[in-house]
Amino acid sequence: MSEEVLKYLKENQDNLLEKLSQFLTIRSISTDSVHIEDIAQAANFVVDYLKDIGFQSVQLHETTGHPIVYGEWLGAENGPTVLLYGHYDVQPADPIELWDSEPFTPEIRNERIYARGSSDDKGQVFMHLAVFEAYMKTIKELPINVKICVEGEEEIGSSNLYEVLKEKKELYNADFVVISDSGMVESGQPTILYGLKGFTGLEVSVTGPNRDLHSGLYGGAAKNPAMALSHMIASLKNNDEVVTVPGFYDNAEELSAEERQLMNESPGEDYTKTIGIIEETPEKGFTAKEHTMARPTLEINGFYSGYSGEGIKTIIPSTATAKISCRLVPGQDPDRVQKLIATHLEKVAPVGVNVKVNRFPLSGKAYKMDPNHPLLKIAAKSLYNGFGKEAVFVRLGGSIPVVEMIDRIFKIPVILLGFGTPEDNLHSPNESFPLESFYKGMKVLVSYWDEVAKYNS
Repeated sequence: MSEEVLKYLKENQDNLLEKLSQFLTIRSISTDSVHIEDIAQAANFVVDYLKDIGFQSVQLHETTGHPIVYGEWLGAENGPTVLLYGHYDVQPADPIELWDSEPFTPEIRNERIYARGSSDDKGQVFMHLAVFEAYMKTIKELPINVKICVEGEEEIGSSNLYEVLKEKKELYNADFVVISDSGMVESGQPTILYGLKGFTGLEVSVTGPNRDLHSGLYGGAAKNPAMALSHMIASLKNNDEVVTVPGFYDNAEELSAEERQLMNESPGEDYTKTIGIIEETPEKGFTAKEHTMARPTLEINGFYSGYSGEGIKTIIPSTATAKISCRLVPGQDPDRVQKLIATHLEKVAPVGVNVKVNRFPLSGKAYKMDPNHPLLKIAAKSLYNGFGKEAVFVRLGGSIPVVEMIDRIFKIPVILLGFGTPEDNLHSPNESFPLESFYKGMKVLVSYWDEVAKYNS
């Protein structure tokens, strides 16, 4: 490992933490147009930092929304090229009154830095920039070729990123991608995230009479849309948590014995304690870890109909609506799954009601790497060098749309090298990032870039 680089990082800890704090004070809330100048300030912070580090080319790619920062240093002759992705935008800080400190005035307490964006994703982006600074200020070069993509719309769906990457594909193209916008299964436990679920969703509305009806005068004459939709929804899944929509599991990748072992050996939540359930209810034949990480799911996200105020209002509601989402595994096509569910709901609808299904446009396929891929093995070795502990290999039940987007355009490995922890309160009041992850994570990155420099893709 580059001892000079590590020495620089250690001797400049306070300066780097202060520079991170400057980044965190910028209110780069992407969803609110009030903060358009703050967004520009955050983008320029990254631009100025890259120029100061010594990147050979730094550009600000304007979009119809917020700009994307591009930078490159391509001085490693015959070395591999990495595309580093991150984002400088953050979630709103509301509700402000639940914060123990001002969300955009970083504060260190209990060995954590508290501020909006400290974990998601400014803190993790900054770690990479600080490591590049350490290389350039000591040995005057990077061990690999680096391209940077830091956007300002991740928290609102990365709506312009796809078109920019597609249009400038050659500029952004690399041998592999590294993203540090995820976390570890528990504090201090280095984690290799090698798979993400895909996503699709839809909304189904059932309409009966042209208005809410008196339940005594019309009960027995008019079909109740809430009852009709309840029966339709109940037909989607059985008591074994198996989805009963015909064709839903077609082409879904099966879990190997090796992967099941990896998942079940990893640390995990005791759901009866953390979320207050009576017992775990995974799909029959699978553990809760296996189901959450690597089996398809279908969930009702919302169901509304009729009167919900205090007391009782004896009506037959005229409409009922449910929102449905699915998390998908490799092999499942989101558009096909949407169509299968829509067809099933229309087929099982009882007489006496009209059914309308709205298919949400936001969808994405699952992403998965071979856990034995050399780049992941290098990551595991580097995580051990930084944390002194063997990494665990897991897949995530959630989705990161940009991963599927990059995979679709470039067809190159995406390495998810995250340092967040479950206690970071992402998107919530009192977001924070542990200083242990900050300092040890940078050590991991130095080890990773040094080792990857030897990797021949």
